[in-house]
Amino acid sequence: MRIALKVAYIGTEFHGYQKQTNVPTIEGELFRAFRELNIMNDPKSARYIGSGRTDSGVHALGQVIAFDTDNPKHAIPRAINSVLPPSIWVWSRSEVPDDFNPRWMATSREYRYFMCGECFNIPLMRKASRLLKGTHDFSNFAALEEGINPIRTVELIDIRLDGRFVTLDIKANSFLWHMVRKTVTALRMVGNEARDMEWLERMLHPEEFEEGLEPAPAYGLFLKNVNYDVTIPWEDDAYSKRMSSERLFEQFIWHGVLAEVFKTLKDSMHPQEKRPI
Repeated sequence: MRIALKVAYIGTEFHGYQKQTNVPTIEGELFRAFRELNIMNDPKSARYIGSGRTDSGVHALGQVIAFDTDNPKHAIPRAINSVLPPSIWVWSRSEVPDDFNPRWMATSREYRYFMCGECFNIPLMRKASRLLKGTHDFSNFAALEEGINPIRTVELIDIRLDGRFVTLDIKANSFLWHMVRKTVTALRMVGNEARDMEWLERMLHPEEFEEGLEPAPAYGLFLKNVNYDVTIPWEDDAYSKRMSSERLFEQFIWHGVLAEVFKTLKDSMHPQEKRPI
């Protein structure tokens, strides 16, 4: 039987999604859990495939994987989560056709990026984002891999200010390596007026103009969703979602308090203003 799962993870402590030797990865932890539960011993013979790879430090909500198994009753979220580290969890499951390929059958992917937004011109960033929508050569916005077509179609970019943070949602048919993070860098440069709209438009014509961009930090990025034209009968696991929500709330409180500690320490390091005598 072929099984598809939705996997979420906090990527901070992992060296990316794809399995590597001698370093912790999301895929490596999944394979270990599958072997322990006798769900899958050899990824190749099980025709295992994921919808895509995320870089070191990048997070996910809706990573999709699929594989063949002789023990489908073991391949349920709550059982898998019992042997996974708490920063990785499975929350939905589906029985899919034998030819289901979560990577090549995906019609689009959605990412979200968070950044501090106190110093950005948000209306200008929104105006700039409209230039990036549509079908373009994104060579200047990616770390190109040999033989990969750099043409991509961006369906949506939405930018909004939520308190002290800017939230950027982007959806495309597919993404090049580092494309989201370099797109964020470009829009930030326009938003803080280090570059202008004319520069951004030139960046979309790599045959005439080239400029390297540093990718934005990985910690602000997560894969939201992978979309398919075919109907997949997902069955969410309510117990797994509730347990992961409780763990995430604890982490939310911990990091929120720690953020205030860091802010206080940072503010205390500012030079004291000299008062007139």
